[in-house]
Amino acid sequence: MQSIAQILVFVAFIGLVGWTIFDKYGRTQLKAKSLEDWLIDSVGLFVQGILIPLLQVTLIYQLYRHWLPIAHESLKLPLILTFMLSFVVVDYLYYWNHRLLHFARFWQIHQVHHTVTDLDVLGTSRNTLWASFLIVYLWVHALFMYLLADPTGYLLGVSLTSALDLWRHSRLTIPSHSWLYRCLSPWLILPQDHSWHHSSQSPHCNYGANLKLWDRLHGTYYEGSQLPTKIGIATQLSFSQKLFFPFS
Repeated sequence: MQSIAQILVFVAFIGLVGWTIFDKYGRTQLKAKSLEDWLIDSVGLFVQGILIPLLQVTLIYQLYRHWLPIAHESLKLPLILTFMLSFVVVDYLYYWNHRLLHFARFWQIHQVHHTVTDLDVLGTSRNTLWASFLIVYLWVHALFMYLLADPTGYLLGVSLTSALDLWRHSRLTIPSHSWLYRCLSPWLILPQDHSWHHSSQSPHCNYGANLKLWDRLHGTYYEGSQLPTKIGIATQLSFSQKLFFPFS
């Protein structure tokens, strides 16, 4: 099931990259990307797309086996509940994890992700090399894969969350006058919503990954059916600082 989930995410990634290449504006933005941005994005995709999943099913999983030897496969839940555990409960944990990274004490670690200056699926994983180790997904996903007797529903939630993460960093927006927008907009974080999180006008909003519920609940939701005029921040960090030590 783990491999099937990864294939689904890979298909979503290839589909969004293909759409970007065939879209005139997206093609122009890809050509305008600097070599430094290409390198940082490529390293980030490798870390988040390959290294982190491998660590989850090997090292982190084995750590839980050592720390919680009698808890292995002890959590027996129906498929729908394991899906909700991943798509809803972990999403709430991520909301606070993400919001914490915007606090002054941790912002410098997270700032590299916000140097993306245009919605770009390749920039989804732009981050300092070790920043992914501070994201709740690495530790929580491995924990529930260890605890759940049947993690099928959980992994479906993980793959859907990952696909949505790629989508909300792309320019593949849903027209605000369409029936699909009216259907999804009340509850799901769309690319339009996440673009405002990356905007220089209102970056301290829309922290959620899947659901708007958490931002609405805690007063951090910003409504915007259109894209902001300016995305991203400027930094004086060098290439090596962005990758390894993002502190000025």
